Amino acid sequence: MIDIIALGELLIDFTQAGVSESGQLLFERNPGGAPANVLAAASRLGLSAAFIGKVGEDMHGEFLRDTLRDAGINTEGLVMSDEAFTTLAFVALGEKGERSFSFARKPGADTMLHPAELPVELIRQSRVFHVGSLSLCAEPARSATLVALHEARQAGCIISYDPNYRAALWQSEEEAKKQMRSLLPYANMVKISDEEAELLTDCAEPEAAAAAILREGADLVAVTLGAGGAYIALRDGRCRVAGYKVAAVDTTGAGDAFWGAFIFAMIKSGRKPDELTADDAVRFAKFANAAAALCVSKRGAIPAMPTAAEVDKFIKEC
Repeated sequence: MIDIIALGELLIDFTQAGVSESGQLLFERNPGGAPANVLAAASRLGLSAAFIGKVGEDMHGEFLRDTLRDAGINTEGLVMSDEAFTTLAFVALGEKGERSFSFARKPGADTMLHPAELPVELIRQSRVFHVGSLSLCAEPARSATLVALHEARQAGCIISYDPNYRAALWQSEEEAKKQMRSLLPYANMVKISDEEAELLTDCAEPEAAAAAILREGADLVAVTLGAGGAYIALRDGRCRVAGYKVAAVDTTGAGDAFWGAFIFAMIKSGRKPDELTADDAVRFAKFANAAAALCVSKRGAIPAMPTAAEVDKFIKEC
């Protein structure tokens, strides 16, 4: 049994890292991709993890494969392909660590995952099957995602969903809404940012958005609120959990750190989303908020994920 498997994009984040002597922006190569980030967070905390996706048979793809292996993530489901180049994301940072993105993905290798390349037996072994929405942007990855979700649901996996909206990767906002909302009926647990609430539900307020997602069938919804922490909605309880104040260097991967840590805490509790109490949600979200705070204090996503000992120490010192 594998604790968590994720399917989706694995890419390079070229993150802004200063200015050259000639005044040009410098970018640092960091491994990224939201589903991979969630796995890295979970693995760093102590869960067993496996990744399903596709990268190019190029220098960046090899770097990403090695990064996953170094993070203790099973790469049996990672396909190296010469169909397309590894997807690249250039991340510019504002004064407070906020991000703007530019993608090289026309197509990117992650969009070229075929249903026939899915490691079905691996999927059936997972406790939690996690997916985002960016694999829905284009075929054949869209079909592969839906086939994988069907297999995961048939096997009784807990299905986790984080839409992770990136406007630049969709043909239109309407197409993004259609595809992103199509996965809600599959999910047992959903994580969205406050900025994604209206896209997913037509409700701008976290409370109303979470309630709408629960009506779609989820047992648990987490709405991350940036420095404000998180709002957690269960079928029988609601709570807001304050965040931690830190000097943000790079917010890339903050939500992924939160979600990987929340899933870690849930799995370690031995409970499923429909078995959690409000007290459980508060405890798990407090731990997850601390993981996210530690993540944003460093550049990059996967390299910034903390260990369980680091999170515990941070909470005790706050």
